[in-house]
Amino acid sequence: MGRIFLLSPANCGGRRAGQIVSDKAEFPLARRLRSPEGAPLGDVFAFMSGLYFRGKLAYARRFATPPDPGDPLASGGVLVITPNAGLRGAEVAVTRESIRAFAGEPIDLDNERYLRPLERSARTLRAAVGAECDVVLLGSVASGKYVEVLQPIFGDRLLFPSAFVGRGDMSRGGLMLRCADSGEELDYLPLTGAVRHGPRPPKLAPLKPQTARF
Repeated sequence: MGRIFLLSPANCGGRRAGQIVSDKAEFPLARRLRSPEGAPLGDVFAFMSGLYFRGKLAYARRFATPPDPGDPLASGGVLVITPNAGLRGAEVAVTRESIRAFAGEPIDLDNERYLRPLERSARTLRAAVGAECDVVLLGSVASGKYVEVLQPIFGDRLLFPSAFVGRGDMSRGGLMLRCADSGEELDYLPLTGAVRHGPRPPKLAPLKPQTARF
């Protein structure tokens, strides 16, 4: 049985997004983003989001087991929800124009330019990975902006880490970085019928210095 991960998006209109698309930015990732070839979507979102997306990306890259690693639709088992282009592989190249277009689209179920591409790509992915592959959502399960789109398509195959319940974004990011570092995968539950709200768990122990650096 395979397992793929769907990562919720970074904030494409925030301060760090403004830094990476700036003409004045000279760090390597920003220069790659300005180039005609672009830069990997996952790495760009990790810069813009910091700890939370970086944790999701490291975790998914560590534990993804796509049923057919060579299938481009499965994208190595790590796919990112985008504001207007549906699901895209974390290694897909994007440009500054892509990020600016993302920034103009709200992640909202009333926004057809967000909703319809996500529905289409999720259905295509479902057909590509087959009935025996788990699909794990790494993102907020407390709100409906991802769950209400994906659950009708994937049904009981759509899972989430049970340890996410009650945690904020930074806590989830820190937890996933620790798991990626230790090799200990989290437990998952089907989103169908799950309790998605709960008390805040105890604080995590500090990250190791080498893991905490961006």
